[in-house]
Amino acid sequence: MGTGETDDDGRQAWLRGVAADVARLDRSSSAERAADILRRSITEGALPPGAQLSEIELTEVLEVSRNTLREAFRLLTHEGLLVYKLHRGVFVPELDEHDVVDLYRLRRVLEVDVVRALGERDPEVPASRLEPLLDDVEAAEAAALADRWPAVGTANMRFHEHLIGLADSARLNAITSQLQAELRLVFHVIATPRELHEPYIARNRRLFELLEARKYEQAAADLHQYLLDSEAGILAAFRDKGLRGPAQT
Repeated sequence: MGTGETDDDGRQAWLRGVAADVARLDRSSSAERAADILRRSITEGALPPGAQLSEIELTEVLEVSRNTLREAFRLLTHEGLLVYKLHRGVFVPELDEHDVVDLYRLRRVLEVDVVRALGERDPEVPASRLEPLLDDVEAAEAAALADRWPAVGTANMRFHEHLIGLADSARLNAITSQLQAELRLVFHVIATPRELHEPYIARNRRLFELLEARKYEQAAADLHQYLLDSEAGILAAFRDKGLRGPAQT
């Protein structure tokens, strides 16, 4: 996770957070539980692209055997959230602009379809079903006022997670969990969390209001443009930093 006193402080804070997560878990499905904690660390931005994971540290804080940890690593490698580098170890991957295009294509397919389908599947969505989205909007607004931009980002990610949740699909929820983690990896290319998330606070509020008013087609159209704009901003940042994908043949 880099060098220097600040990076070391960040690593120690992350390890303390992992230990706290472990204390809240039961002991069933140890590899899956360990993978879930590491996946959440990626989703919440605690493990940035290029970070190396230490077996010695993680077997201790996760309270699992080395074999169990390696199984968790295999699960996350299969999901594309970790990579193994020969003779070097296990790392969080660094994605490129081709990954951005692929991820946003999937976001549009999933999120826009979920919103549009509400008009057919559940046109009278109860207000209680929308409460988690309102909580996320208000959490982002409050965090922005307090200048807590990483918290704004977390609230934004949860907003989209709860949006997918309106479909009542365990499979879509599982896909979204992995997608959110990969998105957090591409978000790291933006210079500051404020630059990344500030433009979408008001847009999330508008999406919620459209859903509350049961204007599903308008909400779907707004969300489609929202995701196109977000993709364009991320791609511009990648190109500014020269993070293009491998040459196509």
